[in-house]
Amino acid sequence: MSTQQQDLTREARLPQLDRTLATQLAAAEYARVADLLDRLTSEQWAAPTDCPGWEVRDMAGHMLGMVQMAASVPEMVRQQATATLRARRRGGLQIDALTALQVEKNAALTAEEVAREYRRLSPRAVRNRRRAPRFLRNQTMEEEADGRWTFGYLFDVILTRDPFMHRIDITRATGVPMVATADHEGVIVDNVVREWAQRHQRPVILELSGPAGGHWAFGHGGNAGGGHRGEGEPISMDPFEFCRATSGRAPAAGLLTTQVPF
Repeated sequence: MSTQQQDLTREARLPQLDRTLATQLAAAEYARVADLLDRLTSEQWAAPTDCPGWEVRDMAGHMLGMVQMAASVPEMVRQQATATLRARRRGGLQIDALTALQVEKNAALTAEEVAREYRRLSPRAVRNRRRAPRFLRNQTMEEEADGRWTFGYLFDVILTRDPFMHRIDITRATGVPMVATADHEGVIVDNVVREWAQRHQRPVILELSGPAGGHWAFGHGGNAGGGHRGEGEPISMDPFEFCRATSGRAPAAGLLTTQVPF
């Protein structure tokens, strides 16, 4: 890792999305997840996912736990405190302790109850994320595996990327088609692409296919538009496979080994 890349990792990461756009993406993503959960059959709920040890039902329990956390400040405090304590006692990352706690918390619910609670609490989660005060948004969270985050980055970016990535997981596990539009999935993918380029700091020409894809040319420093055809590594692929590669879910080589948090 270069000195410049190390500096980027040490800096607390801020959201690179307009607050209004971040809110719109959050509401739309929650709605897409709720629609997906509503249409799953009992067999699909039991399908294994790319996350080791998780069936779709376990993944949905975690996803509901994230919505429960975002929908209630006391619930957020409880989950974060419990997960931090567990991580310190048992070792491992706090985020892993948190996701395990969420699966455990919702394990007794039926599939129908998980889907219903997800849809019911989603508007409240969007509202609380939007209303988070500036002093909280600017606070730095405990060190994550890939660097330091502000709460603003968590609220505006990660809490939307997480259900988006798990929606990809669920559609892969169940065979349900992944919704792909330029004005929602395409915007999320674009944000992932730009952060990925900032992280690896190398020239690259990226072509992602379909409505959620696009064309990006990055020069030195990860700046879009700074590259020219013929400069940098050319990469062409499906946008959701790009997200799987950069999340660590799929085999990757070259610049795709640079991971982005989801």
